Amino acid sequence: MTMAAQVAEAPAVEQQSDAKFVEFIDVEKSYGAFRAVRSLSLSIGRGEFLTLLGPSGSGKTTTLNMLAGFERPTRGVITLDGKSVDRLPPYERNIGMVFQNYALFPHMSVADNVAFPLSVRKVPKPEIASRILRALQMVRLEQFKDRRPAQLSGGQQQRVALARALVFQPSLVLMDEPLGALDKKLREHMQIELKQIHEMLGVTIVYVTHDQSEALTMSDRVAIFESGAIVQIGTPDQLYKEPTTAFVASFIGENNALEGTAERVGNGQCLVALPAGLRATALSVGDIGPGAPVHLAIRPERIELSAGGNGAENHFRAKVDGRIYHGDHQRLLARLASGQVLTVKIDADAALATGDTVDIRWRASDCRAFPAGAAAKADS
Repeated sequence: MTMAAQVAEAPAVEQQSDAKFVEFIDVEKSYGAFRAVRSLSLSIGRGEFLTLLGPSGSGKTTTLNMLAGFERPTRGVITLDGKSVDRLPPYERNIGMVFQNYALFPHMSVADNVAFPLSVRKVPKPEIASRILRALQMVRLEQFKDRRPAQLSGGQQQRVALARALVFQPSLVLMDEPLGALDKKLREHMQIELKQIHEMLGVTIVYVTHDQSEALTMSDRVAIFESGAIVQIGTPDQLYKEPTTAFVASFIGENNALEGTAERVGNGQCLVALPAGLRATALSVGDIGPGAPVHLAIRPERIELSAGGNGAENHFRAKVDGRIYHGDHQRLLARLASGQVLTVKIDADAALATGDTVDIRWRASDCRAFPAGAAAKADS
């Protein structure tokens, strides 16, 4: 039976067009003088897969813990389905949790672990058996129901934790770095399975990770945290193509960074003076004035090899510093006359050698200029 068919057998959570199923209203969390979360206002739609993404210490896990009830806000209100949950203990919030360390009971069988949330909710025993079976079928572990967690692989244990979080049909599931302990291949496989389960069940998921690839793969929207605040929220495509800060540009995907000085600003564009007399034109993002230091950001796949300008606003000659083979493509290291090195994504079969001279180009619309102060903060 296919994964989709197994998940389809589980009871679906009714979806409603509720854009504020979960809402944070001017929420803050302080520990003494330290503000872990600052002025957080966020709405999460019913059935949405929202990922909280950011580096360690950015406030994403604290935000999740406040929603779960493990932490209480210092200020502000959190609502679930229109009702404040600030004074509700975790067990009264009807929320499923999946942790990085699985948090399974080692002395219990797989079936008993999955049954635990049903037992504490006083679900009738005949119904418990059928729900366990459906939940284990959903994660393809029904044949392991009598085993103990120690007899399972890491990936299988995480599937058990997922089944346990979904078995009591919660309105909301919170996941805190649930795939962090798995190896790369298994982690990527589990990302696909989690997304399939979400699409079939329609349950609302709030997911925490510091892995931007994981966030882009699974999420409907991603909220990027920096220093306790959300600096940008949007679809993976929006965040990748239209970052609004240098931090977002550097944190999401691979990015080339060039430092220069704004020479002319107007019509949404910025002419930037680079070292060695080079100049580049980019979209102007943020408060940039003539003479201000700026940070340019350009994706490797937006840079092309070309013998001529062909209409592109930016055209440079560069020397090949090296190549990095990735199987389906190469990463070319191209050094400009300024000494700045750019990474260029090229065809895997391109025959170039270290020391070769190449012409590169990119459009102004594919390059973004940010105030240099924001870039320094993002890189720290």
